[in-house]
Amino acid sequence: MTDEDFMSIALKEAKKASLHDEVPIGAVLVDPKSGRIVTKAHNKSEHTSDATAHAEVLVIRKACQKLKAKRLWGLDLYVTLEPCTMCAAAISFARIRRLVFGAEDIKGGAVINGVKFYEQQTCHHRPEITAGICREECGHILKDFFKQKR
Repeated sequence: MTDEDFMSIALKEAKKASLHDEVPIGAVLVDPKSGRIVTKAHNKSEHTSDATAHAEVLVIRKACQKLKAKRLWGLDLYVTLEPCTMCAAAISFARIRRLVFGAEDIKGGAVINGVKFYEQQTCHHRPEITAGICREECGHILKDFFKQKR
């Protein structure tokens, strides 16, 4: 499968979030060697009353439990929006090999915008970054969601 195929699966997760009145962000964790999806998740902050229930954090938690490991060496994370600082840190702590995201987040992103977490000297692990996969579709789902809120 291609980056676009895995991002399409992350977009399906984002659409699930939107159906539950959550900010539509989806994430998929993949083993690139086998092409197998390890786990997937979408935002659940509103539903769980948990500010940390971002798609990236949830997918990392699920994978760690499933694999009985605190490090996710060699795995790739696909997420529809550029991760925030909290999620960028979680990705680093989990030692994810590669981060692939769709839309940039100029206000809240922390990878190529904002604090640029992986460029900081205090960052212990820097994943390989691929930005802009399915950028338009990833951006539209968020714009449509917030347009409905106004």
